[in-house]
Amino acid sequence: MSMSDPIADMLTRIRNANAIRLESVDIPASNLKRGIAEVLHRNGYIREWRLLEDGCQGTLRVFLKYGPDGEFVISRLQRVSSPGRRVYRGVEDMPKVLDGLGTAILSTSRGILSDHEARTQRVGGEVLAEVW
Repeated sequence: MSMSDPIADMLTRIRNANAIRLESVDIPASNLKRGIAEVLHRNGYIREWRLLEDGCQGTLRVFLKYGPDGEFVISRLQRVSSPGRRVYRGVEDMPKVLDGLGTAILSTSRGILSDHEARTQRVGGEVLAEVW
């Protein structure tokens, strides 16, 4: 079955695994998904991620992170842009998720970046998701 929005599928798999407190979740790999996983890792939302080679597309294994008492590190993860409605932002009107407490994930000309990194590099792009 073909998927019209693989990024939304990735975010849903992470949300569902987080809700039932799984240690890790497997996602079909792509370069864009690896970039999103790397941004989540750099900003402390996941413990780590690995690419598992299987001869074809590969699988991205994302290890989720929880607080010391089992509280959620990711409380909300939502898709902003979609295949039918792309949302682009310049550096001047970059979204600030929860006044800077959350993170927006952007696809820019310099790769997949968080909103903090995009502001630092003075570059805008497509807002893929927001996490907090």
